[in-house]
Amino acid sequence: QVQVVESGGGLVQSGGSLRLSCAASGSIGSRYSMGWYRQAPGKQRDWVAIITIGNNTNYNDAVKGRFTMARDNAPGTVYLQMDKLKSEDTAVYYCKFTRISETLKVDDYWGQGTQVTVSS
Repeated sequence: QVQVVESGGGLVQSGGSLRLSCAASGSIGSRYSMGWYRQAPGKQRDWVAIITIGNNTNYNDAVKGRFTMARDNAPGTVYLQMDKLKSEDTAVYYCKFTRISETLKVDDYWGQGTQVTVSS
């Protein structure tokens, strides 16, 4: 099993910055991708940024140029640096850990989410 924990959410003024962290622990293996998703009230969950197994980083157009996702020092850890925040970035942010086994079995694990609120 894999446990995923996010941290770093909070309240920030428009134009400000926040940094979210995500740590996956347990049987994480060596082949995995990690991604950030967000869900605003009354809306579906959307992807924000993803680091692939090949270490490529992709961003949703809504955050490109403002958010930076990168791997942190320890295996299974990533962060999301959010700059120039806007009120529309307000949402619960979730981290997803996707493990690919040697038999190509794919397992997804989600964190509990962390609230980000941007005041205008």
